[in-house]
Amino acid sequence: MGIVDKAKNAAEDAVGKVKEVVGDVTGNDDLKAEGQKDQGVSGVKKVGENVKDKLTD
Repeated sequence: MGIVDKAKNAAEDAVGKVKEVVGDVTGNDDLKAEGQKDQGVSGVKKVGENVKDKLTD
C-alpha cells in the first residue's frame, strides 16, 4: 500500500482515539463507541496493508 493510505489509516486511528477519550470524559457513550469502531476499522485496514505488503515483497 502507498504511504498516503497508511497515513490516512493512522489519522483515522488517531481520530478514533480522540473520539473515545472525549466520549469517555463527557459521558457520551455513543461518541465513545464511535471512536472504538473507528479504531477497529483502522486496525483491520492495517492488517490488510501488512498482508498486501508481504505478498508484494
